[in-house]
Amino acid sequence: MADTTASSSGANCLEKLKSYVKTPKGFILTGEIFVSFIVIICYGASHTGGYSSLAICEMIFAMVFFGIFMMELDKQFLVVNWVWTDLFRAGIGAVLYLIVSLINVIGGSGDGARIAGGVFGLIAGLLFAYDTYTIYLQIKSTSQHTAASTDDGV
Repeated sequence: MADTTASSSGANCLEKLKSYVKTPKGFILTGEIFVSFIVIICYGASHTGGYSSLAICEMIFAMVFFGIFMMELDKQFLVVNWVWTDLFRAGIGAVLYLIVSLINVIGGSGDGARIAGGVFGLIAGLLFAYDTYTIYLQIKSTSQHTAASTDDGV
């Protein structure tokens, strides 16, 4: 007899993946992973490959958060404030990508792969900045809805 529970859980995971990628947050995280992978390839092909460590770290962090949000683990592990953690991840990624990419675009004369990595890094920095902005709007809208009660019966 074949065990059908394993294949149905795999199909369930695939369905979660497909449905999460269609959400705005899933689309942004997918874009971050994809652009970071392109930056890794460009910096790996350049003469100075040391700049790829930032892209590797940011891609791994984006993949971890993609997995956490896709499997809805953020609703199960309430010890960590996932929204604020994601805000810090995206904000730090945006700042670091913009700094490293500007260094590579300005100082990469003669190395086309380094300049291409810098240009894609600038795109990644803007994508991470947009992610930071959307998370900030989410936090702002959540804090406005939770107003303190005014109890006049004291």
